[in-house]
Amino acid sequence: MAQVILTLRTHVPVSTGEAWAWSTSLDGVRTEMRPLLKVVFPRSMTHIRPDTARNTVLGRCQFLLFGLFPIDMSRLRFTEMEPGHRFVEESDLLSMHSWRHERVITPSTDGRGARVTDHLAFTPRLATPLVRYLVKLFFARRHKKLARALGERAAAAGRRAADRGEAGRAR
Repeated sequence: MAQVILTLRTHVPVSTGEAWAWSTSLDGVRTEMRPLLKVVFPRSMTHIRPDTARNTVLGRCQFLLFGLFPIDMSRLRFTEMEPGHRFVEESDLLSMHSWRHERVITPSTDGRGARVTDHLAFTPRLATPLVRYLVKLFFARRHKKLARALGERAAAAGRRAADRGEAGRAR
């Protein structure tokens, strides 16, 4: 069983703080995964907090295909956290011998927006080539949804700012 390593990067037109807030909100995670997967987080969890316990299982998460069919279960655990910049999740999954997901948020090189990078390292229990393909496809889709959602937020904020500017000039 070979370890698979994947890296995906996306530019988003929001600040690193906004990208971090999105990436650590359960609503953000759910939006990125829907409608293919629904993740059911532990009840006590509302978001990934800067003081989230490290190297401690926070609870079990269930993954439902199309929100209906259970396909995997994880014991959610964060091993590293640099608030505003990165986190590392290393959870025990039924489908994987090992799973490591690192999300890093940095300012864009052009100074406009942020770059979100996901580094994945995992070892599937079965069908490594198929699982590699499906995980890559799934995270590519997550990144498209991330870019779309944060792009819409930035556009809405721009419209609100423009409306305030025009309202201020009209007085």
